[in-house]
Amino acid sequence: MTPHRLALYWAPPDDDALHARGSTWLGRDAAAGAPLLQPALPGHDIAALTADPRGYGLHATLKPPFRLAHGYAAAREAAAALAARTAPFDLPPLAVHDLDGFLALRETAPCPALHAFADACVTGLDDHRTPPDEAELARRRPDRLTAPQREHLTRWGYPYVFEEWRFHVTLTRRLTAGEKAVVMPAVTDYLGDAPGLARRVSTLSLFVQPAPGAPFTIAERLPLRG
Repeated sequence: MTPHRLALYWAPPDDDALHARGSTWLGRDAAAGAPLLQPALPGHDIAALTADPRGYGLHATLKPPFRLAHGYAAAREAAAALAARTAPFDLPPLAVHDLDGFLALRETAPCPALHAFADACVTGLDDHRTPPDEAELARRRPDRLTAPQREHLTRWGYPYVFEEWRFHVTLTRRLTAGEKAVVMPAVTDYLGDAPGLARRVSTLSLFVQPAPGAPFTIAERLPLRG
């Protein structure tokens, strides 16, 4: 059965400490499709703070979720071909950052190979993307976007691609200043040294959403073979 939506993401391998700690922080393992008991966060509702990213799983977006135009098998074949021509590369150490009010893991040094990988994912599977309808476009609030972002939204179905793209592994919803003062040191301490460990980007993760509103799960990790 074709899933409702497919997304191309980077996600740490199952045996990476970041997968275990980050998934537990969010309260859900996208590889196992199972809920996890979250750490305590005194004075704050960690389940509410992490509800939005929990549904998508621990990941960084390469090509955002899209409805399939030609079915899953055809899109999977295109993704496998993309992975086969992409060489593995080193990911810079990650660290917790404030990204426009959200807390997220971001790279600590430029990584041209990472940016090129994201660009290739956007273009390489675009023939398999069903264009968003007017309601979906309106939810992106195009009136609040820059001119280049509106152009990307029209052409690629998402405003934050190419020069507008920023690698990030989302850890919370948008926080108030008071929440951030508590949550930022808490998540930094909880993740410990896991974000900064040396790691290779060696797979492309296919995340699927089986039905509207359902959480995303990892369908497959395609090895990079270029």
